[in-house]
Amino acid sequence: MKNSTHVYNPHVSVDCVVFGFDGEKLKVLLIERTIEEQNFSDKKLPGSIIFEDEDLDEAAIRILNELTGLKNIYLSQFHSFGNPQRTKNMRDKNWLEKLTNMKIGRIVTVGYVALIKISRKIIFESENTAANWYDVSSLKSLRLAFDHNEIADTALEHIRHKVKSEPSMLFELLPQKFTMTQLRNLYDIIMGTTSDVRNFKKKIMQIEGLEQLDEVQKDVPYRAPRLYRFDKKVHKKNTRKLYS
Repeated sequence: MKNSTHVYNPHVSVDCVVFGFDGEKLKVLLIERTIEEQNFSDKKLPGSIIFEDEDLDEAAIRILNELTGLKNIYLSQFHSFGNPQRTKNMRDKNWLEKLTNMKIGRIVTVGYVALIKISRKIIFESENTAANWYDVSSLKSLRLAFDHNEIADTALEHIRHKVKSEPSMLFELLPQKFTMTQLRNLYDIIMGTTSDVRNFKKKIMQIEGLEQLDEVQKDVPYRAPRLYRFDKKVHKKNTRKLYS
């Protein structure tokens, strides 16, 4: 299959697990896939086969941008999936062959984690493309295309492990200004824990670049909590000093 001057490689793909946080629940972005001939609809992760002449990271950036309009976001490669049976479902195979006009055999896919602020607008190139946010906890009840359930589960384990050594990645999922409760809820959802309020605040405030503001949350029916923000530039600058 050709796209402009590009030739697709039918044996390698990238799939992106896009996480968002609405203040209460961790979400994952799924593309709605419709197979009209079979009167069938299901869901899949944003992803596609790559070009012959592009790097994997470049492919992930391109594909995510083409499918969702997203760019300049946290994107990290986390695992490859090469089970020879991952394209055995004829519904998946026939759909991909029709989409690409290519004979599809074995495909190795490389998984990427993307973290975005859920308020960001999703823009689709095609009018036939649609996507929705789903609670991570609901994925077990959904049958995703290919092995995308496994990929999503592995992605969650990846960020759970990475947060331990890189807790600053949490701020990729939060708005520019947020409450300590929102930050703690996000941490606990990802880690599967229930943190002590005081101990969590004491520990998390050690992160360089995290600061308390002289502002409070507005339009809430209870005592308005203080707002916080994370300065990525300060974090990078001071972190470099620590290890230089």
